[in-house]
Amino acid sequence: MTVRVLLLENVNTTAHQIFNEGGFQIEAVAGSLKESELVECVKGVHLLGIRSKTRITEKVLAAADSLLSLGCFCIGTNQVDLAYANGRGIPVFNAPFSNTRSVAELVLAEVVALARQLGDRSREVHEGKWRKISVGCFEVRGKTLGIVGYGHIGTQIGVLAESFGMRVIFHDIQTKLPLGNNRATSGLAELLSEADFVTLHVPETRETKGLIGKAEIETMAKGSYLINASRGQVVDLDALAAAIKTGHIAGAAVDVYPEEPEANGEGFTNPLLGLPNVILTPHIGGSTEEAQASIGREVATSLTKFVKAGATSGAVNFPQIEMSQERGTHRVLNVHHNVPGVLRDINRIVSDRQANILRQTLSTDANIGYLMMDLDKEVAVEVARDIGLLETNIRTRSV
Repeated sequence: MTVRVLLLENVNTTAHQIFNEGGFQIEAVAGSLKESELVECVKGVHLLGIRSKTRITEKVLAAADSLLSLGCFCIGTNQVDLAYANGRGIPVFNAPFSNTRSVAELVLAEVVALARQLGDRSREVHEGKWRKISVGCFEVRGKTLGIVGYGHIGTQIGVLAESFGMRVIFHDIQTKLPLGNNRATSGLAELLSEADFVTLHVPETRETKGLIGKAEIETMAKGSYLINASRGQVVDLDALAAAIKTGHIAGAAVDVYPEEPEANGEGFTNPLLGLPNVILTPHIGGSTEEAQASIGREVATSLTKFVKAGATSGAVNFPQIEMSQERGTHRVLNVHHNVPGVLRDINRIVSDRQANILRQTLSTDANIGYLMMDLDKEVAVEVARDIGLLETNIRTRSV
């Protein structure tokens, strides 16, 4: 079988290289596609690669008659209907590590830029104005940085901030091991009231939507700064704009928005436009050449390993299994409804084919089970076909 790969939104060429080395057939599209276009394009596609703009809905997944797996060449996966993909036996992979340094460096640059009002001074000089002032401009050394979401990005920011001589506090819904002299707060309110700079690094969930609203902004220390490079729905931008106008918030840097254009161009509107000491960037937190190259390698490698060996380590919506395969063995991969009796029925099929199971592993979640087994005889195709006839079967293949 020739594996067909569809890559959208200018996925980095490092991914192309890995897929080419795997012998896959690649089709690339520069931008994102609308749902109606995707429904037609995904037919016959085995691997689909997207970034943050493309929405993978239930309708798209239902039309994807050959889709084995989906790769999000970014950190977030909220643009994908993960639950429906799970029920169809389609694992979704992302790149949770690859652009963390790029985002962390941007945040530290914005901390300094806000403290020195660099955005305003630069704009003024471009306009032919000379305003050499020190009022309201500060060193970041000795100031407190509050990190909301102490994950891959948050921890790196904490380490970098300490090298600037900053005091670092953080809040996370899970207990996290502090790095360096970083300190956990008792809750979000304590962090907001203590921090000179607040930076947000949380996923988009029901709990984080509107996490920083009018009440939270009022809790922040007067003259503090807010940075959001996480998700657009996390901050109430109208409340933030009002607080900047009154002077309660001294400045902000925002890289993500509740609604973002689907393509580059003019016409972007936002409540923060034109406000003093506000840095607005077009969702470029992870947009460095190093990050995009690393993301391409990370996600393409995960997709290739799944196609060739069934490995699901790192999948965000799927039971995770990875098992090395010995030469001469024959692998069967099965996704099934998580109900009693499945292994009994599958083992009976293998026994009827007079094959031995050399190794077998099963992992489950609330809805599905994922089984990987290596056989000693060349009957994997026949076994996979017979398992596919079981009522509990969702998807079965041999590799």
